[in-house]
Amino acid sequence: MPEVLFSVDQSKRFREQARLGHNRWHPDIPPVATVRPGSEFRLECREWFDGDIRNDDSAEDVRGVDLSIVHQLSGPIAVEGAEPGDLLVVDILDVGPVPQEEGPVAGQGWGYTGIFAKVNGGGFLTDHFPDAYKAVWDFHGQEATSRHLPGVRFTGITHPGLIGTAPSHDLLGTWNSREAELIATDPDAVPPLALPPNPENALLGALEGEQAEAAAREAARTAPPRENGGNQDIKNLTRGARIFLPVFVEGGKLSAGDLHFSQGDGEITFCGAIEMGGFLDLGVDLIKGGMETYGVTTNPVFFPGRVEPRYSEFLTFVGFSVDEEGRQHHLDSQLAYRRACLNAIAYLTKFGYAPEQAYLILGAAPIEGRFSGVVDIPNSCATVYLPTAIFDFDIHPSADGPQRADRGSCPKA
Repeated sequence: MPEVLFSVDQSKRFREQARLGHNRWHPDIPPVATVRPGSEFRLECREWFDGDIRNDDSAEDVRGVDLSIVHQLSGPIAVEGAEPGDLLVVDILDVGPVPQEEGPVAGQGWGYTGIFAKVNGGGFLTDHFPDAYKAVWDFHGQEATSRHLPGVRFTGITHPGLIGTAPSHDLLGTWNSREAELIATDPDAVPPLALPPNPENALLGALEGEQAEAAAREAARTAPPRENGGNQDIKNLTRGARIFLPVFVEGGKLSAGDLHFSQGDGEITFCGAIEMGGFLDLGVDLIKGGMETYGVTTNPVFFPGRVEPRYSEFLTFVGFSVDEEGRQHHLDSQLAYRRACLNAIAYLTKFGYAPEQAYLILGAAPIEGRFSGVVDIPNSCATVYLPTAIFDFDIHPSADGPQRADRGSCPKA
């Protein structure tokens, strides 16, 4: 096992750990450790809501969850010799739930998927699903099942939802400025258009006193992906993936967290993956001057992981850029993907699932989402590929009709 550079006691809250991580992006957060290029190490991770979501049959915890505490990030790790303009090469060697443990915290043999209430974060389909729901998943080796979603069993593509480097002060200012401009276009939007800096519940590693207070007022929230990587939620960043992350500060300051046992493309319920705590084994190296050399200046690039379930058959749902009221939009790929997801949900309800159950399945199972056509005016075409083998009944269309059955229910708040 690689050396553990960031350890987590799963019986304690994140801010009670012996070594503090962070839940905001800021260049002044000190590294918890420094490694040389070529090093391999382990980060232990707390699940993103720090144990607030419980293994029970109620969704009250999801409805009232406090978004100001996320994400719980392990790090930062500095890499010797890393300077602005370099590319940090990160290999994902291994990732998984809390090893050999069962307990009350996600990752200890179980995980969860949630639909956030519209008034508290919402999700991709929040206008159709404004209330909070939850599904709890049990882990069986590499497979997951849920008592709240009977008839479904699949192999997950375990991955860190969030991995990135620290921004520079200039880049942090750019983030805050452009996101503030967006918020100003509709400051009362529900859910909000973006999440501005919020000192409440900010955790900034070893920063203390006035320095911590000043940083908390400008530190960026970790919810969106940005130039530094961050919360990209890419399911194929799994074992065997190699990521090339831009370096904006001395040492790079690599952090990671938000581990997922499984996720569908898009993580469409927002809490759409199977969330868990666990461990992440990484290797790091450097490409000096790599940002300019390869033109990778505003984005990471990566090789996908080599480990994924071998589903060979998919039922594919198509969506176009025509909204639910029948209005035509021009090449709106986001809308097209939404319609493809809604079409898949409508289909699954014919087999006995409630719409929210189908929504949760699409968020957690390893579906594939694709922008299949983006040039043919006026309609973009997006597709959702649903693996047929994850169901213990036949979902193929046939002259006999769907095998409708009582599929239970998932908790609602």
